Amino acid sequence: MRPNRSIVLKSRPSGVPALEDFELREAPLRALEDGEILLEHLFLSIDPAIRGWMAEKKSYLPPIALGEPIRSGTLSRVAESRDPKFKPGTLVQALAAWEERSIVRPQQIMGEINRLPGIPLAAHLSVLGGNGLTAYFGLLEVGKPQPGETVVITAAGGGVGSVAAQLAKLRGARSIGIAGGEEKKRFLLEELGLDAAIDYKNEDVNAALKAAAPKGVDVFFDSVGGELLEIGLARLALRGRVVLCGAISQIHEDSPAEGPRNYVQLLAKRGRMEGFVTLDYAARYDEARAVLADYLRSGELVHRDEIVTGLENTPQHFLRLFDGSHRGKLMVRLQTTDEDDR
Repeated sequence: MRPNRSIVLKSRPSGVPALEDFELREAPLRALEDGEILLEHLFLSIDPAIRGWMAEKKSYLPPIALGEPIRSGTLSRVAESRDPKFKPGTLVQALAAWEERSIVRPQQIMGEINRLPGIPLAAHLSVLGGNGLTAYFGLLEVGKPQPGETVVITAAGGGVGSVAAQLAKLRGARSIGIAGGEEKKRFLLEELGLDAAIDYKNEDVNAALKAAAPKGVDVFFDSVGGELLEIGLARLALRGRVVLCGAISQIHEDSPAEGPRNYVQLLAKRGRMEGFVTLDYAARYDEARAVLADYLRSGELVHRDEIVTGLENTPQHFLRLFDGSHRGKLMVRLQTTDEDDR
């Protein structure tokens, strides 16, 4: 077999990752064993969770070992299979790695991709993939917004937040997004059509949120943590719900951050704070994709994918997660195919 190129974890980051923490390597692939599947990757997913997996600390998945390829969601084609359930040529979503090809077990495949008319192939990894699924289940199953309620979404300009913010509005709630910079604020208001937006870099978030949600916040969908989470807790309405999707403000810390100082607001407001992992809803992925696809086809759900081409460009694209320059979902294209973007 021809050599396989991978981006491996050369060193564990201290703080914000640097290009020096990654290395491009080339090695031959071994032969498949019974039950294994060889995937050829078409797109790689760039997500904040990857930074957490690079650290040597406990999480819902084990740390990436030094010298091993960077774990990642992928949109892939089955190239070879020793499992009768997966036929060569099948398109799938998988939890694999930053490499051209990966040998995986069946449990790493998150579902087959049935191409939906009028939807680009890349969207099956973004708004119909991990980002859309995270937004769908986190908001609708954990947050449970009701018509007329107020929903606030942090990191609302990102791949998950931009979908969650629109889903809240589609379900009849008032949707308020928090993001950094005037350009992102315009994106939330003009492209996504949110009811209000707050620029945390240039505004007093507490004052702005009080003005935008004078009766309090019913659902606070949080991917940031830290100070923004404390502000959200302070503004909770009676029986408000906090959905913990992530904590990107603390993702570079080597030791656990202090908890919210004002958690007692949950007691005063009879509120609830709950974390979730999208993998818990794996049996319902097809249900969520069908709903999201209907919104896409009707034009009610807007999405933006920022895609670069070439495995070697993956680390640099990944670092854009932490400099605030991206809008929507980041991905890397490894191959141009007949199905691509049509």
